[in-house]
Amino acid sequence: MPAFRIGSMLMLGILAMADSHRLLAVEPGFISLFDGKTLAGWEGKPNVFSVKEGAIVAGSLDKAIARNEFLCTKKIYADFELRLDAKLVGAGDNAGIQFRSRRIPNHHEVIGYQCDMGSWKPGVIWGALYDESRRRKMLAEGDQQLIVKRLKKNDWNQLVIRCQGNRIQIWLNGYQTVDYREKDAKIAAKGIIGLQIHGGKPSMASYRNIRIKPL
Repeated sequence: MPAFRIGSMLMLGILAMADSHRLLAVEPGFISLFDGKTLAGWEGKPNVFSVKEGAIVAGSLDKAIARNEFLCTKKIYADFELRLDAKLVGAGDNAGIQFRSRRIPNHHEVIGYQCDMGSWKPGVIWGALYDESRRRKMLAEGDQQLIVKRLKKNDWNQLVIRCQGNRIQIWLNGYQTVDYREKDAKIAAKGIIGLQIHGGKPSMASYRNIRIKPL
């Protein structure tokens, strides 16, 4: 390999590392939940979730997804701000990020809040707040026209989830989609964080730059 080619590759690697450190430097208090190389700190099916090109990837574009699957943190979080990039491609077009959730014993499902991704009749659900396996309904959604305008379809999108007390806020690429206050005191205010791929038609969900700041 020519020397200039090796030098260029090394320089790209150095710049990538610099960008990563700069990201954390301008976000004081945030802790990375994903090292970009392994699934350390997470638990889930290794035949469903893997690491590719610095992202956690789930699903397939070649075959249908048998059922909902989740990759979950081993730690519990209560009040926090979570930031990450997410991408969703394929006909299935449905995934999401669980939080203040828990696994259902002896079952593949997870119960708790979900920041939805993708589309579902009648529209786009990116940044919507869904209650997974519990009340099984949308709790809050953003304006469809503004979501469509902000969404980068088949590309990386920035999501921010902030939980403090009974208040839950979600942003999609800088647009606030949700500002919800939980009125039911029996609903869990802490739990795991999970990454979902939804059962159904072929699709692939990718997650990267996952970091959290306890509040």
